[in-house]
Amino acid sequence: MKKFLITLLLLLANISFVYAADQAYEPATEAKLQYNQGVDYYKTGRYDQAMAAFRQAITLDPNYIDAYYNLGSILEYLKQDEAALGVFKQIIVRKPDDYESVYKAANLSYKLGLTDKAKTYLSLIPPESSVYSSAQALASNLNTDMQTIRARKEQEASPQKIDQTNGMYNEIPSPTGVTTDNNGNVYVACFSDNMIYKISPDGKKAIFIKTPKLNGPIAMVSDASGNIYVSNYNADNVIKITPTGEISTLVANIQKPYGMHIKGDLLFVSSQGSNSVLRYKL
Repeated sequence: MKKFLITLLLLLANISFVYAADQAYEPATEAKLQYNQGVDYYKTGRYDQAMAAFRQAITLDPNYIDAYYNLGSILEYLKQDEAALGVFKQIIVRKPDDYESVYKAANLSYKLGLTDKAKTYLSLIPPESSVYSSAQALASNLNTDMQTIRARKEQEASPQKIDQTNGMYNEIPSPTGVTTDNNGNVYVACFSDNMIYKISPDGKKAIFIKTPKLNGPIAMVSDASGNIYVSNYNADNVIKITPTGEISTLVANIQKPYGMHIKGDLLFVSSQGSNSVLRYKL
């Protein structure tokens, strides 16, 4: 946590300014010199030169949190809200539990009209944080409260479940293999169209993969990491599809692959063309 040895107001604005580096982190010597120069410029009201010095400190030491914080605070005071938000984002990337900076990012997002983004930042602030009461006030300005924001975040983070009732997914041409992922999505291979459909938990259907690399897809299985494996019957291979849609050939030259099964880190593939079953370590 940053130690505020001297806290001032930037004129009439209620913006805290750090004059001493975080005692838990020892920045590079040259960076500290630039930082101290920035403080001196600030004292005499030379904000452009102060910001230049803080930027130079950051260049010399990209993890200098206090330099980011002071730069962001001056930008905020000068009403350069978009630039200030960018600076506080850099702090959050490096130190996610710097809740003062998280609150700053939320407040700046609110000023910029980015209400959803403001709520996202607020959802990161725990009740025990020193800025929680300020976060509550900001949430009120957003016509909500911190409890609602955090509850919504937890709900969105929970994987959606596949409908547990009996039913049917319709209008899928030549369906063959079926598999699911940890987020409640269903994937269906279409043999004749050489594609894979993705059906979300709410029943919406969309094309997940359609590529020349798919050639007669039959069976599909998925692993704990969300990778999908497809037996490509007409291409005599098994392909792997990552959660981001990247496709690669996992097993080549397997004659007419058909059924598939995963157990732990072992993939089993039946080969109709060779009357055998392949065991492959993932």
